[in-house]
Order: sequence, then C-alpha cells, then structure tokens
Amino acid sequence: MVPSGDARWEHFPHGADVGIRGMGPTFASALEQVALALAAVVADPARVEPRETLAVECRAASAEDLLFDWLAAIVYEMSARSMLFGSFDVRVEGDRLSARLRGEPVDPGRHEPAVEVKGPTYTQLRVDCDDAGRWTAQCVVDV
Repeated sequence: MVPSGDARWEHFPHGADVGIRGMGPTFASALEQVALALAAVVADPARVEPRETLAVECRAASAEDLLFDWLAAIVYEMSARSMLFGSFDVRVEGDRLSARLRGEPVDPGRHEPAVEVKGPTYTQLRVDCDDAGRWTAQCVVDV
C-alpha cells in the first residue's frame, strides 16, 4: 500500500489473479489510485519516468462501468504501446472520464516487469462512497 496524501492504493489477494483497490477523497482520486495499483501489478510505478503523456477518455452509464472501462483503456495502452505508466490525472464529469497517463516505453532491465495484466474483470468490481465521503474503486485483474 502506498499513501499519497489522503489517497492510497493497495492490492488484495484473489487466487491466481490480483485484486486492486484505490481510495481517495473524490471519485477521480480513487480512480487515479486504482490505476496506480494496476500499474504496480506490473512494475514499481515510482521507477517509471513521465517521458510521454497520453490522453484517455471514457464514457459509461454507471460508476462501475466507468471504472471497468478506465482500467481496460490503461491495459490497452500498456499493451499496444509497450509502455508503463507511473502517474495519472483523472477528471470525472457526470458519465465522462478524461485522463492523462504519464509514462515511458518498457525497459525490462530497469522496470523488471513481473506479469502482464490481461484486463479488468467484473469480479469484486465495486465503487463506493462511505458516510465520510471517502471513495473506493476496486476489482480483480486477470494476470
């Protein structure tokens, strides 16, 4: 688990796959943190330099669908571009998400990638906001 101010991420066990969870004071910050948890399944996000910036947009009817589409978009960009990402800036307005992903091409010697994430799943997929206004976004990713 890595704290970032009032936001943080963590992994949770799930058989052969990996659970990822992001928490924060806003839905957008929870989505940033769950993206960091996703990145950390592959490599240490702190070792990824912000050499390139990509824009990603998603639109979905529910918060859970937006979470799923967001994670799927990150996995697609990692695979299609052979990149890793170490920072994410997310904006959510209604049913739309717009984000900036910052990262660099994979350098196996420096990044030491552990596994390849195939994609998000609907297993334990949830988005919650507790009584204190703290958001949680989580799911299990297929590795």
